[in-house]
Amino acid sequence: MRTENEMYDLILGIAKSDVRIKAVYMNGSRTNKNVPKDMFQDYDIVYVVEETESFIEDNDWIRVFGEILYMQYPDENPNYPSDKKNSYGYLMQFADGIRIDLTVQSVDYALQHMKEDKLCKILLDKENILPEIKGATDCQYWVKKPAKEQYLAACNEFWWCTNNIAKGLWREEIPYVQDMTNYCVRPQLITMLNWKAGILTEWSVSTGKSSKYLYKWLSEEEWQMLMATYFDGNVDHAWMSVFRMCELFENTAQFVGEKLGWEYNEKEGKAARAFLEYVHQLPKHK
Repeated sequence: MRTENEMYDLILGIAKSDVRIKAVYMNGSRTNKNVPKDMFQDYDIVYVVEETESFIEDNDWIRVFGEILYMQYPDENPNYPSDKKNSYGYLMQFADGIRIDLTVQSVDYALQHMKEDKLCKILLDKENILPEIKGATDCQYWVKKPAKEQYLAACNEFWWCTNNIAKGLWREEIPYVQDMTNYCVRPQLITMLNWKAGILTEWSVSTGKSSKYLYKWLSEEEWQMLMATYFDGNVDHAWMSVFRMCELFENTAQFVGEKLGWEYNEKEGKAARAFLEYVHQLPKHK
């Protein structure tokens, strides 16, 4: 696998030798000082160019970056909006393990949008066309303090949707249970855990994409409980995981409510938990 220095030399060398490329900036995890560094981090690179058309018409120009194992042209996907005239992307996985997410952007587009991401870092500006930007920071991704209504809504959504999980498990409809868990119930748990992390850090941290860094602010017991909520296709395993999820959510919601001065609806939680336990014990009959 090529080293970070080799990659930067390559990325900037290509930009310097191509008169169409006016500037280079980078965003993503490699500009975030709070993200653990490893060899699999993507290179999220933007080439600021005079026009995008000549790059789009020449499908082979990207071969200069190395042997491409497979790739994606996101702006060619008909399911998503695109503005090829101003922005065009290449997601490239190389044979040596390196990945580059490269975008060519028109000058006007870059000037309008580059400041939207505070993790932006300028690597090259041939003609001083880019604005001065502050040091890269992940502050726009920090956990936000909720309003009371958001807190109460998260609690209600979590407990209300567990009745669907109960019915699905009694019917042994694992695909439905997985969807109800992962798209309705688990997001409320993750949100509550994020709020706890925010409280512990005075709302000054990002827990990362998909909250993958939550372990930094949870106890080992809490983290293991969270990991235990991810279940397989076994119905009995799913029941155990759901009960762990309920316990972790209740403990966390009580903590968040107490710290923010809001009353947790204990009656609602106990009623929902009782319904789960009732359905769990029901005999199997149609």
